[in-house]
Amino acid sequence: MGNSALKAHLETAQKTGVFQLTGKGLTEFPEDLQKLTSNLRTIDLSNNKIELLPPLIGKFSFLKSLVLNNNKLTVLPEELCKLKKLETLHLNGNHLRQLPAAFGQLSALKTLNLSGNQLRTVPTQLSGLRHLDVVDLSKNQIQNVPDTVGELQAIELNLNQNQISQISVQISHCPRLKVLRLEENCLELSMLPQSILSDSQISLLAVEGNLFEIKKLRELEGYDKYMERFTATKKKFA
Repeated sequence: MGNSALKAHLETAQKTGVFQLTGKGLTEFPEDLQKLTSNLRTIDLSNNKIELLPPLIGKFSFLKSLVLNNNKLTVLPEELCKLKKLETLHLNGNHLRQLPAAFGQLSALKTLNLSGNQLRTVPTQLSGLRHLDVVDLSKNQIQNVPDTVGELQAIELNLNQNQISQISVQISHCPRLKVLRLEENCLELSMLPQSILSDSQISLLAVEGNLFEIKKLRELEGYDKYMERFTATKKKFA
């Protein structure tokens, strides 16, 4: 892509607060964007070949949405965690194995998409995020869900298509969790905490494609309580 094309994009972004450059084969984050650190509210660089996010990302202090789906990121810089206004972070289809230590400082974050990466566990840093609504960790390599999940504030947690065989009973203590997706994992029925059914806020539990028949779920203690929540929620949205 020529400089004139990039210049045109920069001029548009200065007016709109949105910089979008997708599917252009970019191998690095455009350095010229740093001229717009106070303008930009949205950056979308999806479907490129970006391997590294530079530390200057931390300077975009008004950024609300950062979309980097389908790139080649293996790590995220700590500087990313300075984005106090960031509400939406889409990182689907990269090669991330972990999140920066200070990730819990992204205090405005509402939506986090990390589908199709190489995470092996549910990142403990997520427990500090108070405004998180939706977390998508599907299609990773997660094998267990640790105790820290009990502090997660999310309303929806998607763990479909991982390798989960163990889940901490603490998941039933999540204060706002309504939707829990665990389809296509490695769960035995005995490894599914019954408190999810009997003693949680969860009103939609998706567990198809595990190591048990769905009809066996109905025999568990607490299933009636779960169905009450499920039906009440369904009526609300009908």
